[in-house]
Amino acid sequence: MAKAAKTIKVKQTGSVIGATKVQRATMLGLGLKKMNTEKVLQDTPAVRGMIKKVAHLVTVVEE
Repeated sequence: MAKAAKTIKVKQTGSVIGATKVQRATMLGLGLKKMNTEKVLQDTPAVRGMIKKVAHLVTVVEE
């Protein structure tokens, strides 16, 4: 049987109004469109890198 992939919960806590185009695109890539929305994502290096780019706009809750 395959191992269950680790997941993390990401919540948008900051607005993208003053953010750059790259940061806005990263937020959309994470699936976050509005304030206080949460997404459960797989814990991969790619996702961790995206979170690092917009760390000031999100909070991470490890599951």
